[in-house]
Amino acid sequence: MQQPPRDQHGWDPFPSSQRDKEATREQEHTPQTLSPTYRLAFDDADFLTREEMRGVRLQLELMKPEMALIEAGILSTVVLFGGARIPEPGTDAWAAKNETQKRNLEANARFYDEARNFAQLASQHSADSSGGKEFVIVTGGGPGIMEAGNRGAADVDAVSIALNITLPHEQAPNHFATPDLSFNFHYFAIRKMHFLLRAKAMAIFPGGFGTMDELFEALTLIQTQRMQRIPVILFGEEFWRRVLNFEVLAEEGTIAPEDLDLITFADTAEAGWEAIRTFYEF
Repeated sequence: MQQPPRDQHGWDPFPSSQRDKEATREQEHTPQTLSPTYRLAFDDADFLTREEMRGVRLQLELMKPEMALIEAGILSTVVLFGGARIPEPGTDAWAAKNETQKRNLEANARFYDEARNFAQLASQHSADSSGGKEFVIVTGGGPGIMEAGNRGAADVDAVSIALNITLPHEQAPNHFATPDLSFNFHYFAIRKMHFLLRAKAMAIFPGGFGTMDELFEALTLIQTQRMQRIPVILFGEEFWRRVLNFEVLAEEGTIAPEDLDLITFADTAEAGWEAIRTFYEF
């Protein structure tokens, strides 16, 4: 992307890095100019991917999506998490490893529809109240529940964000995320920061280790007051109470009794969205 000049008349006292990059590539090919040491540091992929440059890469992954979201005018988000393996109703449970998993994944497919409906509600409110700048749906960009979230936004012609990550599988972002708001990450830590930097609510559907990781990350930050309290809504109360017994944590004294109030259970898209409306009084 061409960088704009420093003022409207084209004045810029220093040559841009983009211009120097192009000029360097047009230089005469000699042993010197072809040497890896001669490459401009910011235009040298081999240099930037060295182990010693990890700190710079962390900063780049933080800044690139941040700058894009600022330019897009995105002010706040609703984070939507859930299992990548949960199929759309009526489709094959592709991730099932046995008959029990197939049966359960197909039963949990109803959450695909609830996630899609919830994203429709949030996205329509976003469009109506802020022109698509507040309460924007953001997902991990993958299949399953994440796809349902981006799809629900697309259903009402709203934008949505996808924070994808390079994995041995499930790498490609789903086709429903807004292309200009689809990002790819190498570092889980920076990706997790971007999930929460603009979050006004979290909608958590049944999922696996990744979903649990994001859930407890947010709960820990809220509990320790390292981030503002936001609604954390667990969809599918029966699932969550089977998988996690929060009351035991309170009984054992490892969390405070009032920490249980950080979580809201919902079974339908409408109930989940109503919890957010009640929290923010709109």
